[in-house]
Amino acid sequence: MSSETFATAIFLITAIVAAAVLVNAFFPIVYQATSTFTESSSSADERLRTDIQIINTYANAASSLDAKIWIKNTGSARIGTNTLNMSDVFIGEVGNFDISTLVSGTPGANQWSYTIIQTEDNGYWDPRETLQISVNSDLIPSTSGEYVYFSLSLPNGVSISQTFTTSG
Repeated sequence: MSSETFATAIFLITAIVAAAVLVNAFFPIVYQATSTFTESSSSADERLRTDIQIINTYANAASSLDAKIWIKNTGSARIGTNTLNMSDVFIGEVGNFDISTLVSGTPGANQWSYTIIQTEDNGYWDPRETLQISVNSDLIPSTSGEYVYFSLSLPNGVSISQTFTTSG
């Protein structure tokens, strides 16, 4: 009788130790997979809710090669200024464009800045508000009627581009 009790106790202890090892081995993997799926879902949701549309463009070939682009936030997500500060702007002639550097204030050579034309000053580019981008680039054609390529890429992967002509 005591040998049966002893054998049962050994099997019970072995089962408990095996269960503990199994939980310790698989719990981090399950947690990591859950975290990955949550992050992917959140990222996809953010991209789906972010939508922007260029509503007007202007490039002045006659004076200092400036361009202005107005973009409307047509999505349901509001975009923070930190996100805008990490965005990329490309501008230049079609086939010969380059990335511009963000500055605050008036942009110098190969630089861009933005202003949110907003109904409420809250540090966000809210839905239905307009973003005005000012760009200065020596790659903008200096002849009236030439084509200019512009592209804005947000850090979440949403981007928009347009080709338009210079005036002067």
